[in-house]
Amino acid sequence: MSVAMQVGQLLRQSVLKHAGSRPLCSSEPLISAVRGISSSPQQFAASGRAHTSSNTDTDVPKVLITGGLGQLGVGLAKLLRKRFGKNNVILSDIRKPPIDVYHNGPFIFSDILDYKNLREIVVNNNISWLVHYSAVLSAVGESNVPLAKEVNITGLHNILDISTEHGLRVFVPSTIGAFGPSSPRDPTPELCVQRPRTIYGVSKVHAELMGEYYHHRYGLDFRCLRYPGIISADSQPGGGTTDYAVQIFHSAVKTGHFECNLRSDTRLPMMYIDDCLRATLEFLEAPADKLVSRTYNIHSMSFTPHDLTQEMQKLLPYLKVTYNVDPVRQAIADSWPMALEDSAARRDWGWKHEYDLPQLVQTMLTQIITNHKLAQVN
Repeated sequence: MSVAMQVGQLLRQSVLKHAGSRPLCSSEPLISAVRGISSSPQQFAASGRAHTSSNTDTDVPKVLITGGLGQLGVGLAKLLRKRFGKNNVILSDIRKPPIDVYHNGPFIFSDILDYKNLREIVVNNNISWLVHYSAVLSAVGESNVPLAKEVNITGLHNILDISTEHGLRVFVPSTIGAFGPSSPRDPTPELCVQRPRTIYGVSKVHAELMGEYYHHRYGLDFRCLRYPGIISADSQPGGGTTDYAVQIFHSAVKTGHFECNLRSDTRLPMMYIDDCLRATLEFLEAPADKLVSRTYNIHSMSFTPHDLTQEMQKLLPYLKVTYNVDPVRQAIADSWPMALEDSAARRDWGWKHEYDLPQLVQTMLTQIITNHKLAQVN
C-alpha cells in the first residue's frame, strides 16, 4: 500500500468525525518574486494630495493584483471575483499563467519596475484598488540582495506614486520579517523597535513607513497587514523561512519522512491561507474612518516544528521527522516574533481567525491527499 493510500485511510475517520463542523478558534508569507526595469518615481507638488477616486465605498472596485501568480494572488483573485465579479479583478505578473488561471479571469503582463507600463494598466483599466504582492522573499533575498532591493523597494515606490496620482486604495502586505532580534518576541506588539537583519525585512519596514508617510502627506488610502507564515496545500516553496510548515505536509504524504531545516523548538506565528485571504478582503473593505492605524498585526496560531509533528502524528503515526538545521534560515527565524499581538485589528475592523493547529493539520492533509489522487488519475 502506498504512503498516500495509508494517509487517505487514516484521515477518513477524522474527516467524517469533523464533517460539517466549523474551524475551531485558538489564540498567525509566501509572495511571488518578480523583476523588471528601474524607473524614476513620480514626483508630487509639495502641497499635493491624492486625487479623489471615482469609486466610493459602495461602488464595485476594479482591482489590480501585482505578483498575482503566487498562492496569495491567485487565492485573493478567486475571493474578490466571487464578491465583485470576474471581470473586475485583474491578475498580473511577468510569468505566463497556468492554463486554469488564464481562463478563470483577466490576466495581464505587468512588470512593477516598468513605471510607464504599470501606469498605462491603471489608467486603461480604470483601476481603483491595487493589491501589491510582488516581492522577493527572505531566504532568496539574502542570496540576491540587489534583486531584492530593486523589486521590494524600487517597485514599491512605483506602486505608491501611481496609486497616489490616481487616487487608488493600495494594499501592501508586510510580514513578521519586519521585526528583528531587538523587538519583543512573545508577543510582538504593533508599535515597537523594528531592526530587521534581512533585506526582506528592511524592505518591509520601508514599505510600512513609506505607506504611512504617503497617507499623511498625500492622503493615499494605504493599507498594510503584517502576515505571519502562510500555509496552503496548493503552494510551492518560494524561498521563505516558514516554508518548512508547507513542505512537511507534502513529504508526509509522499514519503512519510521530512527533514526540517529549523530547530525543533523554533516557535513562529503561522496562519492558514483561508484566514489570511479573508482577513485581507475584510481589511480592504473596512471603512477608512474605522482604521486607527494603517499597518496592523494579524495572528492565528504559533507552533514549533515539534508541535506540528506531534499534531500530524495523531493522524499519521508513522511520520518521521529529522533535523538538519540551515544556519541562515535559523538565524532569520530566531530574529522573528514567536507570536503577534493583534488586539487592534480585532477591535478596529473585527478581525477573527477560524483555524487552529488541529484544524490546520486535518485540512492540509485532506487537501494534499485529494490533490495527489487527482494527479494520479490525470
